[in-house]
Amino acid sequence: MSGILEGKRILITGVLMESSIAFHAAKLAQEQGAEIILTAFPRPSLTERIAKKLPKPVKVLELDVSNPEHLAGIADQVRETLPTLDGIVHSIGFAPQDALGGNFLDTPWESVATAMHVSAYSLKSLTMALLPLMQDGGAVVGLTFDAQFAWPQYDWMGPAKAALEATNRYLARYLGERDIRCNLVSAGPLGSMAAKSIPGFGDLADTWNHRSPLKWDLSDPEPAGRAIVALLSEWFPKTTGEIVHVDGGLHAIGA
Repeated sequence: MSGILEGKRILITGVLMESSIAFHAAKLAQEQGAEIILTAFPRPSLTERIAKKLPKPVKVLELDVSNPEHLAGIADQVRETLPTLDGIVHSIGFAPQDALGGNFLDTPWESVATAMHVSAYSLKSLTMALLPLMQDGGAVVGLTFDAQFAWPQYDWMGPAKAALEATNRYLARYLGERDIRCNLVSAGPLGSMAAKSIPGFGDLADTWNHRSPLKWDLSDPEPAGRAIVALLSEWFPKTTGEIVHVDGGLHAIGA
């Protein structure tokens, strides 16, 4: 039996650690029949080492989504390995340290602007940079952390994720005519590199120990990876502008 991504060509960003959601999405995508290509920044060599643990060899390209020159050249670089794309996985987020950890009221605009550019605007800029390779439609899937709440220590990454979620809806609106679906996976907290950069992350994550209807495992990114793969597949042919929660159900629980 063939996999649900058989014959698909997918670009995946954000493979930084074997414990990252993006790594598991890449692994599952290959297992489900996809050809994939990875992008990385600022250390492509790190991603190349991690990529050796995937089932099949994969090309890694350097891509800084805040660099217009990188974006202008990425489609041609991808085309050298994959002539077309059927899907994009956006697993990119960054905020300077002074935008996190309880510093919300004192964070300067320069740091907020960086968080918004890298974490939200890049969903649009990456998608548009790769649009020439998606002439037959496809799927864009990003990662968010539920932006309907103000989380402790998360600070300006919260508004950045809210902007990401709005950007996803507008991409869905404008790219639907090209048969491109745009969705997000809202994952619960995981012990990823991004999470470890957030001061007080343990206190935030502890919420899941008390309120999540389904038992939550901080060390298991595979459920989120599965959701990404499902949204990349043809099993959600008319779903776009959506946020699929993979958080043990906590988003549905008041107290």
